Amino acid sequence: MTGAEALLRTAAAAGLEVCFANPGTTEMGLVKALDAVPSIRAVLGLFEGVCSGAADGYARMSGRPALALFHLGPGFANAIANLHNARRARSPVVNLIGDQATWHREADAPLTSDIASLARPVSKWVRETRTAAQAAQDVAEAIAAAQEAPGGVASLILPADCQSGDSRGPAQRIAPQSARLVPADRIETVAAALRGRSNAAIYLGGRALGERGQIAAGRVARATGCRLVSECFPARFERGAGLPKVDRNPYFPERVVAFLAGLQTLVLAGAGEPVAFFGYPGMPSRLTPEGCALSTLAAPEDDVEAAIEALADALDAPRAGLAPSVERPQMPQGALTPEAVGTVLALLQPEGAIVVDESATTGLAYFPVASSAPRFSLLTLTGGSIGMGPPCATGAAIACPDRTVHLAQGMGVPARRVDSADSLQDALGRALAERGPSLIEMAL
Repeated sequence: MTGAEALLRTAAAAGLEVCFANPGTTEMGLVKALDAVPSIRAVLGLFEGVCSGAADGYARMSGRPALALFHLGPGFANAIANLHNARRARSPVVNLIGDQATWHREADAPLTSDIASLARPVSKWVRETRTAAQAAQDVAEAIAAAQEAPGGVASLILPADCQSGDSRGPAQRIAPQSARLVPADRIETVAAALRGRSNAAIYLGGRALGERGQIAAGRVARATGCRLVSECFPARFERGAGLPKVDRNPYFPERVVAFLAGLQTLVLAGAGEPVAFFGYPGMPSRLTPEGCALSTLAAPEDDVEAAIEALADALDAPRAGLAPSVERPQMPQGALTPEAVGTVLALLQPEGAIVVDESATTGLAYFPVASSAPRFSLLTLTGGSIGMGPPCATGAAIACPDRTVHLAQGMGVPARRVDSADSLQDALGRALAERGPSLIEMAL
């Protein structure tokens, strides 16, 4: 058994099912091994950024890593933009990066480069396999690193001869490190802070924006009167009717300052402190209001869902309670405005939809009206590196083949052109009735 086959069999035994691949000459050992391991589905991407973005979307929706296969340093470099988003999303992704055979490196062939230096800025774990016999163990450790709470990108560099050489067979699965439990004294400290302040908010991110986290946060809000706020660009945000009201932090810093003004306490739950996307003259970098007490209930690597539930219990918050009812808007007519776009999308999306939002400023009007839509999952541009929309939606569709995926894409992507709410309603209705992907260009 070759090192490549042992590696893939190790990955399959760990539960990995998909490999988004853009291979070249130095990855032929892995390509051949994919034929020998049919339990891992190979999905060819014609551009490396598609593979990395798809692996990100797949991980966000499945909760499991996908493999992403790249050709040498230049090929991997083409994937970095969407791996930046995956890192910010804390998506479990395992990169397999082919390299020159170990004995050929000294020749300094044109495609030779320092791959590790490219991988480190977007990876939590980087390693180069030294021998074919070590490949399976290396990938087992890469998978465990990617799945270690809160998740992240692991990159394994595989020289060609380490793929084709003889192995010792598959390696045993390594159990990843679970999320840390939040100590009881921290929960009591946060509970006391919320009891003693009249104007407080919980800033939610990561797994706190799943259904379980939001329901627990809703209990806290009912018990204390605090606001619930999400980070501006969440990796995955469960949304729709029946869930608590969670406001989304604005993008522009001056709006954030106004939005958070007057807060006495800001509690972080799975998110970092709100900061400005860029440094603007006259504006602060950190956007927590001056004089506001900042406390951390749960860091991203903590078990944030359990922490919020424990906080609700510490506050004697009732376990039952109705989420605020949200009135469904009317279908708009006439001119195509951002508000009309958001309303049409929210009214026509089916229950269980996955909405990938890279619509830039046009999509801002969608968020508030979508709270009345049937339950859905919202994926956003976590790292600000544009171009994630179509590949992320592709990965999400592969992860959840039984769910409808909607992509709201800005940045000039070509599509069927519509210029009124009526024509948008018609075009979107036809797109939902047809099989396969559809693109709709909206002229505002």
